[in-house]
Amino acid sequence: MAFGAKKIFPLDQRPSIGVGVALPFNGFGVFKTTYTTQESIKYNLINYLLTNHDERYLTPNFGGNLRNFIFEQITQKNTDSLEIDIQSIINENFPNVQVISLNIDSFPDINQINIILKYNIINTGITDEVELAFT
Repeated sequence: MAFGAKKIFPLDQRPSIGVGVALPFNGFGVFKTTYTTQESIKYNLINYLLTNHDERYLTPNFGGNLRNFIFEQITQKNTDSLEIDIQSIINENFPNVQVISLNIDSFPDINQINIILKYNIINTGITDEVELAFT
């Protein structure tokens, strides 16, 4: 039995094959292609968290619906609730992502919230980070 074996996705082995779409849409011909699983999962997380419900055609429940939080008062109770929501969203929709840490920094004076999500892609040994700012 091999210890410390990591799963390598077959598409990562072929550098000319695109895996997903990067954000923002500003590449040649509008879409910038991602070529690794790490990039693809990172941009999928960002896209999902920044999409509101009913924003995606024919998929009304798609998205993290986090922008609705912008109009709430910035309190400890609300940021704790937001943290629980993000954890459940990731657990339900990204089974290959394990959250290492989730920090929500709030700045009520300037009405801003920063979300820093550190995660691990299961069975690969890949660790990455997503940072979002809501003002």
